[in-house]
Amino acid sequence: MGVSAGSMVMTPRIGADFVEWLSAPDDRTLGVVDFSIFPHLDAFPQKTVADANRWAADIGVPSDAIDEQTAIKVADGSVEVVSEGQWTKFES
Repeated sequence: MGVSAGSMVMTPRIGADFVEWLSAPDDRTLGVVDFSIFPHLDAFPQKTVADANRWAADIGVPSDAIDEQTAIKVADGSVEVVSEGQWTKFES
């Protein structure tokens, strides 16, 4: 699906925390999949589990916070988390 922003754009929403362009009317994206992604978990000071929890509370769709050793595989409608690192699943 992509890496970081390339993955996030495939989801229904990215969350206000990730909207960085002034002309964006909101945080909606392509919606190819029915879950959202919080990437780079614990890779940056503002990407902690606490930050992911706050983000997930406002996103309104199932979502996953994933670190640099985690990927999400989507094939034929099936979603699988592949990880040797840390990830957290949030329900909407």
